This record gives sequence, structure tokens and C-alpha cells, in this order.
Amino acid sequence: MYIWLAIMAIAVFLDQITKYLTVLYLKTVDTVPLWEGVLHLTYVENPGAAFGMMKDSRWFFMVVSSVAIVGILGYMLVKKPTDRMECLSLSFIVGGGIGNMIDRVALGYVVDMIDFRLINFAVFNVADSFVCVGAGLMLLWVIRTMIAEARAEKQAAAAAEETVHED
Repeated sequence: MYIWLAIMAIAVFLDQITKYLTVLYLKTVDTVPLWEGVLHLTYVENPGAAFGMMKDSRWFFMVVSSVAIVGILGYMLVKKPTDRMECLSLSFIVGGGIGNMIDRVALGYVVDMIDFRLINFAVFNVADSFVCVGAGLMLLWVIRTMIAEARAEKQAAAAAEETVHED
């Protein structure tokens, strides 16, 4: 469990240090192109959810995020999952959730800075990235688990069928 807590802490640290540097160096600058027209660093104060959805719903997001974070941590403490992909995905989601929660509580908005302009995508931050990668890993884990369970059921049915034919 300590490794997963460390991963959560690293996610929070990476998120908060990038936000600190963003406020320090980008707040007074419009945008800094890393690759012109593709990837920029742009200071944005986001009062909504990930990628700017549902602006001005601060308290709603704080409650929902808190419930999700506590629920995931409770699940990890009680169930003690052993699958690495499951634990990594949950750790990423919690770490990203805490990173954005710190901003919502302290500032009333979330600091965003990653501006992927190639596909005209919303400006986002490191915490959003951790949450999305964690959710993607969770989806892969669920699919992998469902496939493994279906195979196990198929093998059990085949074994039961063999037992019936032997009698």
C-alpha cells in the first residue's frame, strides 16, 4: 500500500509544482509556444471541472471529488487490491483528484496550463492528465478482468462437460 500512497504523493507533487511554476512564470504572459500551433503553455484559471466543463460549480466538484477520493482510498484500504494495474489506476485518479482539490479549496479555481492546439483541445493540467490516464488504465483493467473471467468460466464449463462425458 505504501508504494501506491507514494505514487499518489508524486502525482500531487508534480501537479502542484507545475501549477506553482505556471503562476510564477506564465500568469503575466499570454502563452509560450513549445511547438508553434501544436503545443503551448498558457495560463488559465478554470472554475469548472476537467477541461473547463460546468464552470462555477466549485462546491459541487469539491463534494463529488471528496467523495470519490475517500471512496477510492477506502476501497484500497479495505479490499487491499493486489493487481498492479488496478492499484496504479486508482493511485493516479486519487493523486490527480487531490491535486485539483488543493486548487479548488485554496484558490476557488484550478490552474491549467497545457494547451494542445493541434486539435483545438481545452487547456488542462498535470492533475487532469493523471485522472484521465488513471481512468484509461482502469478501463483496460476492467476489460482485461472481464476477458480473464470469461475464459475461466469457459474452461470450467469445458471441464464440467468432460466430467459428465467420463461418467
